[in-house]
Amino acid sequence: MPLNRRDFLGRTAVTGAGVALAGASGVAQAAPAAAGDRGHGRPKKRYAFTVMGTTDLHGNVFNWDYFTDAEFDDKAHNDVGLAKISTLVNQVRGEKGRANTLLIDAGDTIQGTQLSYYYARVDPITGAHGPVHPMARAMNAMGYDAAALGNHEFNYGIPTLRKFEEQCRFPLLGANALDAKTLKPAFRPYVMKRVCTPHGRDVKVAVLGLTNPGIAIWDKANVQGKMVFPGLEEQAAKWVPKLRSMGADVVIVAAHSGASGTSSYGDALPYVENAAALVAEQVPGIDAILVGHAHTEIPEYRVTNKKTGKQVVLSEPLKWGQRLTLFDFSVVWERGSWQVESVSAKVLNSNTVAEDPKITKLLGAEHRKVVAYVNEVIGTSTAAMSAAEAAYKDTPIIDFINHVQVETVRAALAGTQYAALPVLSQASCFSRTAGVPSGKVSIRQVAGLYPFENTLEARVMTGAQLRDYLEFSARYYVRTPSGGPVDPAKLTNADGVPDYNYDVVGGLSYEIDIAKAPGARIVNLSFDGKPLDDSAQFVLAVNNYRASGGGNFPHVAGAKQVWANSEEIRNTIIGWVKAKGSIEVERFASVDWKLTRDGVPVF
Repeated sequence: MPLNRRDFLGRTAVTGAGVALAGASGVAQAAPAAAGDRGHGRPKKRYAFTVMGTTDLHGNVFNWDYFTDAEFDDKAHNDVGLAKISTLVNQVRGEKGRANTLLIDAGDTIQGTQLSYYYARVDPITGAHGPVHPMARAMNAMGYDAAALGNHEFNYGIPTLRKFEEQCRFPLLGANALDAKTLKPAFRPYVMKRVCTPHGRDVKVAVLGLTNPGIAIWDKANVQGKMVFPGLEEQAAKWVPKLRSMGADVVIVAAHSGASGTSSYGDALPYVENAAALVAEQVPGIDAILVGHAHTEIPEYRVTNKKTGKQVVLSEPLKWGQRLTLFDFSVVWERGSWQVESVSAKVLNSNTVAEDPKITKLLGAEHRKVVAYVNEVIGTSTAAMSAAEAAYKDTPIIDFINHVQVETVRAALAGTQYAALPVLSQASCFSRTAGVPSGKVSIRQVAGLYPFENTLEARVMTGAQLRDYLEFSARYYVRTPSGGPVDPAKLTNADGVPDYNYDVVGGLSYEIDIAKAPGARIVNLSFDGKPLDDSAQFVLAVNNYRASGGGNFPHVAGAKQVWANSEEIRNTIIGWVKAKGSIEVERFASVDWKLTRDGVPVF
């Protein structure tokens, strides 16, 4: 692994693979030291430095939405992309002195936009003469020091991830990503950076990378038998003391794991999905944690370690390059080593700055190539379809996804012992801004229906299991008594359930009574015009995330798999449109489910 080019500043990079001295000499200008207390007649030596952090970049380099073919915008007028973050990074380095800063990331880098998809699948970096991944080029140019692995790093398979790792001039860290056979780290667990001070004593800053145990579930097809992912607390407890014994003055964890202490996979794994705060609480010796995965904004969150009583500072910058975290450290020389005197955190908003022309110029050709690709016309639609109301109404756009999935699974099962079973399908509203126009339809419009890299499977389930499945899904709605108006903006995402964890099951008819408590909401459930037979068997066309336990839906993960496909559902839908030439909306659009209150339709 080549050294980060920022190490010319007089630092030494120390990794699990050994020690490599920086290529040039010279002491960089240090940050101003705070006025010191006097001990034995001399002032104490102090030094200040800043660690900048990003997370969940998800393939965003430009402030651009490839699905709408326009600049990114949302209700809060956030901006996205590494080009914006680069400007903020340059400002911080200019203010504090480049030598007094580090730049790290907490994972989910190479999946999420059509830019990242293009260089994984259309013009893959793994090709014989494949290009350098745009995220590697941008992050190399910005001078990242380290990045933790995110779960979405594994979406395209280990070969793509290894190629990306090879292209990065900084280490990808994953102390709890272990080789399945040897149980030794499959990636570098940590990196140790030496930050020069004017006092003749470097500050040794260790960055420990931890990733998400859910990879074992969500990307089972890519990692089973190859890698295992034990819990963050367990591996942090193993590595932090080692880093301290190696002389680390400061220990920072880059954790692709939220701070809530919750898991979307329930009891499917013995490890907590969102464990960052638990790591801070249980493992002594950590000074700060850069939090990722949860796509929430946490400027500063302090957790008291149970064993030492010391506070650990956590911060999570908002996804896609919308925010940049700054950890400001102050250290003091005491008893022969640097001691952390204070840590604080805050986030900077990328919508306050312009894109860095260095980054936009560097990747302008790639951007233009992808824009041309996503605007390629692949067919037509007989009517416009919108996902704006798909979270609470049966809409044609979700029916379309289910229609394609049912046709695909039926064709795959033809001639097998399961060919006679009825095929149902699950789909979610992944993006409320997705839409297909009447008339010409492009790749980006179809791809916008399915922004994740999920693949399709077929599982056999009973009527009773599907009833449980729908009841679990219906917890998504806020309990709303009958009578009075209903505000759609306040109706969904009960208890924080995201849109992608609410499933519609196409092929069944049912009502969801939101006046009832969760667990008793599914009413008038029927199939083919008759009440659903709990003992009947069905084939459910289901994405691999759900089939492997994502969202913790009942029964499906243990159901018999009768078919699976390695192609992304997004590409399956694109291929369907290309083959058919026309989306005939009237063929599949129907209202088969609706929200009610005490039997009265909500809409």
